[in-house]
Amino acid sequence: MNLVERVRQTAIEQPGKVAYHFLGRDTSYGEFEQQVSLFASALQDLGVEKGDHVAFLLGNSPHFLISLYATMRIGATAIPVNPMYTPDEISYIIQNGDVKLVIALDMLLPLVELGVKAFPQVDKYIICETMPDIKEKLASLSDAAKDKVQLFSKLLSSTTTIVDPMPLNDEDVAIILYTSGTTGYPKGAMLTHRNLYSNARDVSEYLTINTDDRVIATLPVFHVFALTVVVNAPLLKGATVLLAPRFSPQEIYELAGSQKATVFAGVPTMYNFLYQHEGDISNFSSLRLAISGGAPLPVQVLYDFEKKFNVRVSEGYGLSEASPVTCFNPLDRERKAGSIGTSIVNVENKVVDVNGNEVPIGEVGELIVRGPNVMKGYYKMPEETENAIRDGWLYTGDLAKQDEDGYFYIVDRKKDMIIVGGFNVYPREVEEVLFSHPKVIEAAVVGFPDPNLGEAVCAFVVLKDNTISADDLREYCAQHIVKYKVPKVIEILDELPKNSTGKILRRSLKEMPITN
Repeated sequence: MNLVERVRQTAIEQPGKVAYHFLGRDTSYGEFEQQVSLFASALQDLGVEKGDHVAFLLGNSPHFLISLYATMRIGATAIPVNPMYTPDEISYIIQNGDVKLVIALDMLLPLVELGVKAFPQVDKYIICETMPDIKEKLASLSDAAKDKVQLFSKLLSSTTTIVDPMPLNDEDVAIILYTSGTTGYPKGAMLTHRNLYSNARDVSEYLTINTDDRVIATLPVFHVFALTVVVNAPLLKGATVLLAPRFSPQEIYELAGSQKATVFAGVPTMYNFLYQHEGDISNFSSLRLAISGGAPLPVQVLYDFEKKFNVRVSEGYGLSEASPVTCFNPLDRERKAGSIGTSIVNVENKVVDVNGNEVPIGEVGELIVRGPNVMKGYYKMPEETENAIRDGWLYTGDLAKQDEDGYFYIVDRKKDMIIVGGFNVYPREVEEVLFSHPKVIEAAVVGFPDPNLGEAVCAFVVLKDNTISADDLREYCAQHIVKYKVPKVIEILDELPKNSTGKILRRSLKEMPITN
């Protein structure tokens, strides 16, 4: 069994059941199945074959759901990309990921012009129309770019061929998710059909998601947390996905009330904003479960949210390399605030020392994971794969401890990683951008507490002269990396603190007062 087959079964058994709701319109499983089949046929007509790589630069919309399931249906590999990434970041993924076809929002049309010369391996760009002046924008493209562009709506409406799902091997790669890399370059985690299906199945069983559930999808669906918890798991169970194009507290209040939502999943920032928002809390009266992930949820926020909305919040843990969920606070037992819960079904977690030996209860070590959800490896990175997966265990790099009841607690995160609103930011990636500026001599990046985002990025730099300012450097960063990675604070120093071997003392930087 795989996700494509499971959704097809629901379409046959309950064709009228609502698969997803978007901007006031319901789409049934029968309609969704037809959309997926027709778009799969269109992809084949454009030359996409089994094993080809298709990049998505899409937000929370039906375009993403249809594209994902159509791509998997014909045995191709999907590569979801944050559409807010800069051209530099997008270019790396398209090149490294050997992408053959790109499906993108119309606001990214400039990427097509760039891609004609930069990405000769990309045969076609399918553009999803959201702007009223799309025709004028298409007309302004060069002839070479026009030849590579197809419109999503026209492909869907002009195709009549129904494509049955292609036989899929469990170990075929369904999705490659690029994660921020400590080397400064993202790594493509290869997730197989077995990985995705097993994690969606096991998460849905652990959280008792069922056909009557109506799950709010306001998390970005190109992110692995949302992909499994609010897209694949509900669709596998025949539930309804309530697609929200963006996160807005007022809009989520309205969506929850009008659609009688039963499940909400979000990162800690969202919980804080929903708690602070002055809206009618009765809109959440149908909510039976709230799920938190992506970053540690402050205990006080958890308690405040539960008290205000009278709903239990279950915090969990996962990472892209594990499809992603490995732990959740169970629903049939005690919920322990501050913990990531217990191992979900079919997945093992344990805490080990530097030699890979399990440590005693209560002691801190590295969290490692084993199960059908663990990735096949990193795309074109065999050494990185061997380092991450040893004897069948995925080494997460996160420090954790376990209590006598089997609940796990994250003590510290991957070395130096910063989590901004649920998104991972590796200092090295930001430092590489700063170092590329001709006026920067040294740079070091750390995280510091932020009341809204959990953490924010802070950069300490040493300059050649005083001809540029912190604002100038922020603007420079914004041209090369996505907004949440851009330093919120940049401190200009005469020198960076170092130890006797010349290594920068990040702990000392974190203790420095912030002045701008």
